[in-house]
Amino acid sequence: MSSALPLLVRPRGATVRIGPVPEGVVRAGRTAVTTLARITKPLLAFALLLGAWEFAPRLGLVDEVFLPPFSVVVQAFAELTANGQLSEHVSASLTRSVTGFSIALVIAVPVGIAIAWYKPVSDFLNPVLELFRNTAALALLPVFVLILGIGETSKIALIGYATFFPILLNTITGVRTVDPLLVKSAVSLGFSPLRLFQKVILPAAVPSIFTGIRMAAAGSILVLIAAEMVGARAGLGYLITAAQQNFQIPQMYAGIVAISLIGLGFNFALVALERRLSRWRTAPTDA
Repeated sequence: MSSALPLLVRPRGATVRIGPVPEGVVRAGRTAVTTLARITKPLLAFALLLGAWEFAPRLGLVDEVFLPPFSVVVQAFAELTANGQLSEHVSASLTRSVTGFSIALVIAVPVGIAIAWYKPVSDFLNPVLELFRNTAALALLPVFVLILGIGETSKIALIGYATFFPILLNTITGVRTVDPLLVKSAVSLGFSPLRLFQKVILPAAVPSIFTGIRMAAAGSILVLIAAEMVGARAGLGYLITAAQQNFQIPQMYAGIVAISLIGLGFNFALVALERRLSRWRTAPTDA
């Protein structure tokens, strides 16, 4: 004996009532739209820039000899990558830059904290630091070469000098501008000076310190390229100079693109590290 299931048919013209959309789904949708907008806007700006670079030479708006289309530069970039030249130059530049930057970071942060935290240290060191802070790093390039030689030591020392002051000054600013109410609250809770520094001063100063670190990272690349243009046999600065002198213009622009990519990589890594160390900060809410 078979049983038939009743067939439910919605009458024509009848409305179907849908319950309210859960708040979690609405929030997830808004987050997805916001994330998509944040990704799309930079990509659109890059697409317009690269499009202008590609078509301006082809349309005769600029001389194609001195500004080749972007596709030609990409081809030169691929060739340098394939034959191993680009990796050799990038490795040399990164080694110098990271070494000098690391030395500056290890010295500048403790010195900045000492200057901001102890007035006698500030009174003692400020005059000398102000003197050197106002002396451009590239102006001292001949001095570094004369004293330390034309090899790696002078380049690393110059990068360390150039990156020292942005980190130092932002560390001093970050420590000195900590909210006094936070300090008073911690003291009233019985925090020792060491614990006060670990739990209040240093976390509050992290954003300012990382601002200096990001500025120093960008500066280390710029100073390094200038230093490599004088007395170097490897590095992106040497690659750009050699390509320009031999009128290999696409290779020159390929070296410049490589520098830009390295700078973006440095900045992305530092921003990610700053966010990881600043989890205590309240995240901004989306409008």
